[in-house]
Amino acid sequence: MIIQTNYSNIEKSDSLEAMARDTVTDKLGHLADRLTRVEVHLYDDSSPTKQTPGDKRCLMEARPKGMKPLVVEANGDDFFRVVSDTAGKLARTIQKTLDRLASH
Repeated sequence: MIIQTNYSNIEKSDSLEAMARDTVTDKLGHLADRLTRVEVHLYDDSSPTKQTPGDKRCLMEARPKGMKPLVVEANGDDFFRVVSDTAGKLARTIQKTLDRLASH
C-alpha cells in the first residue's frame, strides 16, 4: 500500500507527513493487502497565518484493488486530530464496502 501526502496552501511538514503515514498504517494496516494506494490531502481552509475554528481539513482517498476509489473527509482545529478522524472514517467505509461485496 502506497501512502501519498498532498498539501494545499500549507507548508510541507516532515512531522505531519510522518504522523499521517503512521496513522494511515495504524488504522488501515489490516487492509493493506486490499489497497493499492491511500492519498492524504491536507488543507487549511482559512490561511496559514489565520486561526479559524474548524479550518483544518483532511480528505483521504483509498484505492481498493479492482474497485472505484473511496473518499472521506473530516474538519477540525488540529491537523493531527483531523488526520486520525479521517483515517478512522476511511477504515470503517472500506470495511463496510468489503463486507457488502462479500455478502452478495
